[in-house]
Amino acid sequence: MLRQRLPFTSSVTLAMLVLAVASGALWNAAEDRAAYPFVAYGLPSLEAGRWWTMLTGPFFAVIPWYYLPMVGSFALCAGFAEWQLGTRRAMAVTIGGQFASVLVAVQFLALSRNSGWLWAERVAGSLDVGFSGGALAAVAVASATLRPPWALRLRAGLCVYAGVAIVYVGTLADLVHFFALLLAIPLGRRLVGTRRATDTAGPNLREWRLLTVAGLLLLTIAEIVMYLVPGDGPFGSTEGVSLSGPELAILVLLVVPMLNGLRKGGRVAWRWAVALSAFVTLQGLAVATVIGLADVFGGDYDTAGLPLFFVDNLLWTVELVVLIAARHAFRVPSRRRLRRHAQGPGPALARTLLDRHGGSTLSWMTTWPRNTYFVREDGRSYLAYRRHAGVAVALGDPIAPDGTAAATVTEFTVMCENSGLVPCVFSATEATVAATGELGWQHVQVAEDNVLDLDGLEFRGKAWQDVRSALNKAAKQEIDFRLVRLADQPEPILAQVRALSEEWMSGKAMPEMGFTLGGLDEAMDPATRVGLAVDAEGTVHGVTSWLPVYTGAGKVGGWTLDVMRRSAHGFRPVMEFLIASACLAFREEGARFVSLSGAPLARSDSDAPARSVDRVLESLGRVMEPYYGFRSLHAFKAKFQPRHVPLYLAFRDEADLPRIGLALSRAYLPDVRLRQLAKLVSSSRAR
Repeated sequence: MLRQRLPFTSSVTLAMLVLAVASGALWNAAEDRAAYPFVAYGLPSLEAGRWWTMLTGPFFAVIPWYYLPMVGSFALCAGFAEWQLGTRRAMAVTIGGQFASVLVAVQFLALSRNSGWLWAERVAGSLDVGFSGGALAAVAVASATLRPPWALRLRAGLCVYAGVAIVYVGTLADLVHFFALLLAIPLGRRLVGTRRATDTAGPNLREWRLLTVAGLLLLTIAEIVMYLVPGDGPFGSTEGVSLSGPELAILVLLVVPMLNGLRKGGRVAWRWAVALSAFVTLQGLAVATVIGLADVFGGDYDTAGLPLFFVDNLLWTVELVVLIAARHAFRVPSRRRLRRHAQGPGPALARTLLDRHGGSTLSWMTTWPRNTYFVREDGRSYLAYRRHAGVAVALGDPIAPDGTAAATVTEFTVMCENSGLVPCVFSATEATVAATGELGWQHVQVAEDNVLDLDGLEFRGKAWQDVRSALNKAAKQEIDFRLVRLADQPEPILAQVRALSEEWMSGKAMPEMGFTLGGLDEAMDPATRVGLAVDAEGTVHGVTSWLPVYTGAGKVGGWTLDVMRRSAHGFRPVMEFLIASACLAFREEGARFVSLSGAPLARSDSDAPARSVDRVLESLGRVMEPYYGFRSLHAFKAKFQPRHVPLYLAFRDEADLPRIGLALSRAYLPDVRLRQLAKLVSSSRAR
């Protein structure tokens, strides 16, 4: 399968391994053999007329243990390029990139070796092997096929690697890598043939933050490389320039929290990064001033290592300039200030706007406690969200006038970026997915709403046999249906309802979930209707709660099923009876539909998920089934013949998914620590 999908990468990788075994290079260093100059490429080989080394060199490694990184990196980089670009284009880019980068590097050395530059003179006499120049060129070109911000992330990583290597190490291989990226990255979009509207726009907030993080990371890695691997690169020896062990430790301790803060757009982290960059820049200026004064007054000053020192300081100066240019991207206040200003509009405004504009079948849940509200500047729309693990998990569709959902999500995203939060929308309908798609977001189905249209509903036919039997048996056993407001019920009824809920919870190995799953506290809301199955003796056999679905202009067009509780020893088909009776009662009141709600991680589509994230959710659904029975519940609701409305998680890009997953777990189980949850799951699985 892989051979058919990636024939070029597979063939070259296999050829590398076969030649390594056949030539003995897999256990004896190739550079120590007499034939090495006739295989390796470089300025000496080309000047001697050994042009074929351009063809033979890419298939070997200098020493045996280099085969692991060489073959592995080629398979990864060239394989990615072939997957993205296709075999023919990947071959052209990889082979062309190898030839071009080697030839340009050799020509550069030929022009500079007689200039008195000791590094150029030394490297000009060296030889090298490996396909790394072509592999890096291929992955750099293939990065143009990625959507933002992945393209910038990949290119930033490549540039950090190549920049550190050429400045602070400076071998022939590093020079080839440098020219490979220098040639490939600018040509990427043209070679791939793709253009986006965002290509001509300036960097957005996330991209500015990524640029500053990449620069600071490059400089920190450079200091680590100079300390661990002293070298003599293009700008001189690292001896006398590299930091001492304690100094390096202090730098790392300072930079690590800065990197995390810059990634989130933190104002405090930006100030610290500016201060650090300015300190190093001023240090360079001070040294330059001392040298200048020494020249003026005829003093003697040791200039060994100064070129590398000034290059290093120049890079810190560039980082300082980028930080200042990107200052608008770092407005996230400290956590203390965020908590101080976290108070916002409450459920009252949410209910007013929901009554005015209407919403989806889940929108009433936005009025529940623990939600925080983002209200658009014009005050006409909002998103309710929960904040966990640095993520703002918005619940359901924006409550907004028609045509303004995308603008509401856009402002919500800006608010999140200015607060250091990752935005996402959970249980969104296709309309919101379309709005977020305009912003370049991704989506994945996480649930499926079950909607039952009440107009013309008749419980006839074989498919409705269980429902008809439940209604008939209830009538024979004198079990009545009552559609009430739970808060108005007498204490004996309330006590039985609480007992049913406690009985239901006692049979669960996992704690009760929240977020999109309500309980008795939510059922006590006067706006919520509750269905009771009560026999002639006043015994409550089952309970359902129904949330109003506003359709605009103050009208309730339907109801959404939330709480479902039944007695283990009572009327067996009580849920079929309660749901069917509620449908008939709501239809008499003028409702157009009811939603049986969606079960998380459950769907009716039997096709195998195509994407990796879908497969992860499918596996998670199977793991959670023994504890919460989402799929069993979904199968139960299917007997009411509902139409299925998919619900999605909308998110910016895949890199946010791990944090979003953690945030969702805390949103559903806010009072359970992850360690407790993991222990509970492990003990439950062992049973």
